[in-house]
Amino acid sequence: MREGTFSELETLHDGHPKPVIIHLYTGWCAICKIESFNLNKDKDLVNLINDHFYFINFEAEKTKDKIRFEGKEFNYLPNGNSGIHELALALSKNKSQPVYPLWIILDADQNLVYYHEGEFKPELMKKKLAEISNTYN
Repeated sequence: MREGTFSELETLHDGHPKPVIIHLYTGWCAICKIESFNLNKDKDLVNLINDHFYFINFEAEKTKDKIRFEGKEFNYLPNGNSGIHELALALSKNKSQPVYPLWIILDADQNLVYYHEGEFKPELMKKKLAEISNTYN
């Protein structure tokens, strides 16, 4: 699957706007690992994402870079041996502790069109992404 970064998103988006999928996960999340494996082995789903979306895989607790997103800057918030990125908190509806995995889908104008906490099964994801793709492409 073709993955991008938040910094690439602004540049890519200016030239060719597409809906955006932001996948928030952590290294300790077992469901995240299973979900990534299932997602990557589903070639139809991978092709749908690659053809019609920008995809950002965002490790919420290990990403330490400053990120600019929608005109704001977000930083990593260390907390002892771990921490969390401000952007993960900003994107999550659960501000004290995001639920992982977390899927955020934005339209080509970067408005929220779908929010999904927990495992996102490939069949449901294909259905939802096809609906979004048909609306915006």
